[in-house]
Amino acid sequence: MRIAGITIPEDKRLDIGLTAVYGVGRPRAAAVLASLNVDGGKRPKDLSATEEASIREAIEKFTIEGELKRQISANVRRLKDIKSHRGSRHLKKLPARGQRTKTNSRTVRGNVRKTMTSGRRKLEKT
Repeated sequence: MRIAGITIPEDKRLDIGLTAVYGVGRPRAAAVLASLNVDGGKRPKDLSATEEASIREAIEKFTIEGELKRQISANVRRLKDIKSHRGSRHLKKLPARGQRTKTNSRTVRGNVRKTMTSGRRKLEKT
């Protein structure tokens, strides 16, 4: 089963497999399946052709995949262009929604601390 160029995993439940499409999360997948009276526990390989077509049609009504990514990048670009606070945070690659930066977001800031005891210890052979 393919939706918007994305292959839905055949071995996963429908409500989980539909989340492979960018812009479709668990709540939206459950809502679409409920509106079409399709069991979320079914596997995509067990669907009839009409069910498959109706699911594809219902999901493609939403803004998904490439169009959604373009929309989001346009919104971020607009914030940068008007030099808003959020836009400046995006420019600096810092958290834009008020999160703290002293202890979190270290990898984004480039402050990765590598200590001697980090990671798993190797067992010594005797």
